[in-house]
Amino acid sequence: MKHNVILVTSGEPGGIGPDICLDLAEIVIPKEYRIVILADVELLYTRAMILNKKIKIIAIADITDVPPISDKGCLYVLDIKCPDIDTVGKLKVENAKYVKDILDTAIRLCKEGKSRIIVTAPLSKEIINQSGYKFMGHTEYLADAFECNKVVMMLANNIMRVALLTTHLPLKDISSQMTKDNLRQTLNIIISSFGRDYALSNPRIAVCGLNPHAGEGGYLGTEELEIINPVINEFKECGYNVSGSYPADTVFTRSGEFDVILAMYHDQGLPVLKYSGFVDGVNITLGLPIIRTSVDHGTALDLAGSGRAISTSLINAVNYAINSRKAEQC
Repeated sequence: MKHNVILVTSGEPGGIGPDICLDLAEIVIPKEYRIVILADVELLYTRAMILNKKIKIIAIADITDVPPISDKGCLYVLDIKCPDIDTVGKLKVENAKYVKDILDTAIRLCKEGKSRIIVTAPLSKEIINQSGYKFMGHTEYLADAFECNKVVMMLANNIMRVALLTTHLPLKDISSQMTKDNLRQTLNIIISSFGRDYALSNPRIAVCGLNPHAGEGGYLGTEELEIINPVINEFKECGYNVSGSYPADTVFTRSGEFDVILAMYHDQGLPVLKYSGFVDGVNITLGLPIIRTSVDHGTALDLAGSGRAISTSLINAVNYAINSRKAEQC
């Protein structure tokens, strides 16, 4: 049987990425899938010892080396060497290239057709940028790697899904990205992705306004009148279930009425989603030629090696990837 390989990047070695990756040895997934962790084997083994986790860690040289029958309690690891594994709770610039190499390896394997699923544990954008690499985030990096002009970040938990028009931008730069073309592209990616990946051909999309009270008829800003509402009307006229613009301070209380809420910027939508269900949240990138899901939290350096890290978000990210219709085509 040919197995669909789920590539899990272990992220920042000083954070909880290695800790939560270890828990993947105990989860049950469909028999046609296999999980491969991209990490330093010695680092994972050391972290398992610190956490007193009884896991069999098996180093592989190629992801095709994963056996057809996988025992619970085994973790298959594509071994990528980390310069300094004595790093629990500490960010080290010398490890930044290792973190980037992990992600680049996953991308390369997908481009070679050996996998179509990447699940990412958290990394530190700060330390990667300090090392000299320009890195805005997983979403932007993957978009560039797969030569996608536009992708959409969406987070989901058991209560709501929230997509973003803009991602990791300073607040002062958001207005410059508020264009009709950007909004049209974002809505088209959401609609096509939901139809292809989640069997929702015409999802109910609620669009937030940019300004307080969605501009209050132009009194608190004109982006809604000049940009957002006209594009919403275009999609309505084409028969799509796109509505708004809604005041962001109230629309999330109606999340059950919609399949996804489109926020205009990162901190407009994500604080609400994370407050409503931080532990079980999943980050999904829409618009890539592969499946990419992720945890919805950071590196949590203070929890690394403590045994207090919760792996629910990573486990949910794996399951979310498996349940995508795109995964069935792997």
